[in-house]
Amino acid sequence: MIVLDSSATVAMADSLEQYCYYTMNLANKISIFRILLIPFFIACILYYGEGREYLRFVALGIFLLATISDAVDGGIARLKNQVTELGMVLDPIADKLLIISAFIALSMIKVIPESLRIPAWAVLIVISRDVMIVLGSMVIYFVNKGALKIKPSWLGKATTLFQMLTILVFLSAFKYHRFFLYPAILFTVLSAIDYIWRGSKQLNETHKI
Repeated sequence: MIVLDSSATVAMADSLEQYCYYTMNLANKISIFRILLIPFFIACILYYGEGREYLRFVALGIFLLATISDAVDGGIARLKNQVTELGMVLDPIADKLLIISAFIALSMIKVIPESLRIPAWAVLIVISRDVMIVLGSMVIYFVNKGALKIKPSWLGKATTLFQMLTILVFLSAFKYHRFFLYPAILFTVLSAIDYIWRGSKQLNETHKI
């Protein structure tokens, strides 16, 4: 039986408290909040229809709040020096779940007017790019035995921005909303190519003979 003295117990408690503080900080809580908004957003799209047109504006408000929170949590993490490994995982996961859910909902749910639906080919490109990034990251992680150095690029950030902007203009029924879709898809493809190139470069550098 192992007996810990009071000083060791206090030290362990302090260490655990500090770990929880730095891991579950405000920035990470905002990222989790963004993930929790997704079911409410989808519910608004699902129940949108004749007599419930206001739900489209509720969905717009939820997505706008999520978009703003994406900028806020990153700013807080940098300003307060609260950048953590958990946050570096949570933030992109929250973005991808939110964007993919919105693209699928605005494409597949039949109650959405035809003029406000995102084409299936655009949804396929967005999902394929994210699946490719996840699978590629897993390959690099296992091949390099845990060493994964791929960080978000300006192309990746521009892609997220244009994808979110596309969803916002579709939900707002902006007259020229379809013109926002094409740059979003262009940046999606370009960022996918960029991630492939950088991932391949990292693998080649790691396994040079």
